[in-house]
Amino acid sequence: MKRWVASILIAAIFVPSFALAAVRGKEVMYVGGTVVGLPEATEGELDTSDSKVLRFSSGKGSFEIPYEGVTSLEYGQKAGRRLGVAIAITVWALFSKKRKHFLTVGFKDANDRPQGVVLELPKGTPKSIITVIETRSGVKCEYESEEARKHVHG
Repeated sequence: MKRWVASILIAAIFVPSFALAAVRGKEVMYVGGTVVGLPEATEGELDTSDSKVLRFSSGKGSFEIPYEGVTSLEYGQKAGRRLGVAIAITVWALFSKKRKHFLTVGFKDANDRPQGVVLELPKGTPKSIITVIETRSGVKCEYESEEARKHVHG
């Protein structure tokens, strides 16, 4: 019993808060990436209404991704494996029963340098967000698994 309690306490100390709770409603979480000055695990809103740029905004900061600069899209239950964006998926997150929906967006910035962000999307929104980005950027989304593809496309 003491080992079990000790394990829970150690996990609670080392597990980031973003691994414990999924985003809800319209909130999107910037899990991490190359955006300077925006802390990891920042919740905010994703705006797809502009035909030229994808916007993320929160009280802690914001960023824009020009659709014409998008170079890759990947959707799945794991936070992007292709971009080299350093995201730690903790043991707790791997064993969690809650499904998380991660979209990794690779893009080129204004100086033509490769950048990337990993976003956690709320349940029910991946299909519409992926469709908008694919349509406006001309880049097709890759899926980490057939299950992820079925989740988005039914």
